[in-house]
Amino acid sequence: MEAFFRTHAYLLEHTNAPVRRSLMDEIDWNDRLIGIKGTRGVGKTTFLLQYAKENYAVSDRQCLYVNMNNFYFQGRGIADFAKEFYHSGGRVLLIDQVFKQPDWSRELRKCHDLYPMLKIVFTGSSVMRLKEENPELNGIVKSYNLRGYSFREFINLHTKLNLPSYTLEEIINDHERIVKRILPDVSPQHYFQDYLHHGYYPFFQEHRNYSENLLKTMNMIIEVDVLLIKQIELKYLTRIKKLFYQLAVDGPQSPNISQLAHDIDTSRATVMHYIKNLADARLLNLIYPPGNDFPRKPSKVMLHNTNLIYAIYPNNVKRQDVMDTFFVNTLWKDHTISQGSREHQYIVDGKYEFQVCDAHQPQRPREIANIYQARYNTEVGHDRQIPLWLFGFLY
Repeated sequence: MEAFFRTHAYLLEHTNAPVRRSLMDEIDWNDRLIGIKGTRGVGKTTFLLQYAKENYAVSDRQCLYVNMNNFYFQGRGIADFAKEFYHSGGRVLLIDQVFKQPDWSRELRKCHDLYPMLKIVFTGSSVMRLKEENPELNGIVKSYNLRGYSFREFINLHTKLNLPSYTLEEIINDHERIVKRILPDVSPQHYFQDYLHHGYYPFFQEHRNYSENLLKTMNMIIEVDVLLIKQIELKYLTRIKKLFYQLAVDGPQSPNISQLAHDIDTSRATVMHYIKNLADARLLNLIYPPGNDFPRKPSKVMLHNTNLIYAIYPNNVKRQDVMDTFFVNTLWKDHTISQGSREHQYIVDGKYEFQVCDAHQPQRPREIANIYQARYNTEVGHDRQIPLWLFGFLY
């Protein structure tokens, strides 16, 4: 136990979270069992340590961070460890990568039932289905998703500003005034391309090649998160990777499931399940016609965020694909996005139709009547024409 406290103290002393994640204020910290899901690289470990640093002194033994990567837990269960921690005065246990522990959900349930004064906050992969696949946690766990940096967080990091987030309704109804409040402090266009290229994953702050690091992260997501958690045999790894690459280079479009099944030598149903797994892993976003969902075929498959585009095929980047991907990614957290009536058009929450378009390209009035435009290559908007970068302030 002492070794864990020493590691905890060291990590807190050396944790630097230059941007306070908005999720920190969205969580109800009074709950006793809290799950933080997110894909690799979005900063889940730093998030846990930031919470500990904000609420407990380094020497306060009521709070302890542990990582299930530690081989110690191969011979000792979470509940057994929690018992010792709890009876020594521990009250908040922060568990990183909980899925690395066998029977982790039953262990957490045991902790919840036996130690009423103990709070557990744990992190897991975005692939995990906490309630659907772990019925013993139903009614006792609150689940949240940690995403990569928003464009707003990226700007705040580089400028040391504290620009606030806005709701979709605020952006739609008041974007002109919002932009007027932002522009005196910063020019968003100055940072936009950098964010599209390397701003989503916090590890861009590390002194390593970002694209190489991201490629490594993508491989780890597929090799560990998808295969391990979904219990897919290792021999199918190359098929999943080939499928992912093919979907990526095809760009945002309706997938040809029959051709993809032929290309990776499997069935159409298996292709659909692989695509769903890749979407759960936050590598893809799936767009369906209004009212449709999995297991039906999506009307469009695109990469989850723009950084993935530049990492996978940097020499063939299409500007419109990047902007569509940015728009969908910014809205994915709190909104439903369906396929619109035309290309590059999307229906948000079943009531707002948006077209992602270049501000420099003329538009036919009949084609854009009653449609909101998310326009790139501009910093300002007017009426139903909203600058695309502002959707990066949704969180």
